[in-house]
Amino acid sequence: MKRTSNKSGKAASQGATVWTLNIKLVFGIYANGPWAATIEIDSSATLEDLHLVIQRAVQFSDDHMYMFYVARTHRSRDRTAFEDEDGSLYETTLAELFPLPDDRKLFYWFDFGDDWIFSIGRTRLHRRSRARERSIQD
Repeated sequence: MKRTSNKSGKAASQGATVWTLNIKLVFGIYANGPWAATIEIDSSATLEDLHLVIQRAVQFSDDHMYMFYVARTHRSRDRTAFEDEDGSLYETTLAELFPLPDDRKLFYWFDFGDDWIFSIGRTRLHRRSRARERSIQD
């Protein structure tokens, strides 16, 4: 997957598209069972913005390294990584990532020691001036 960059920065929030994302825990060494959340977020949000939303939803303390990647499965070696070292976490917006190819998914990997891995899928879009967040735990 080729990365693209939006040199103009984030899209204006006026009339921006709000997306519904489903976030599901795929793996976590200390997971006590299944976990999932549904959030609504502006399509102009960066991956760093999405990281912060997920941190609040999971009630983590944002105290470890993280990355996002696009791959077939959470274990795939063939992946496109978005991380701190190259600045792609701060520059890449959701609108630049989606839609993903049919055989690929977006993953969020938090804490490289405990390996909290989440899959992220887009379900609906709507026009709205501000994004709302809501989470659902199983």
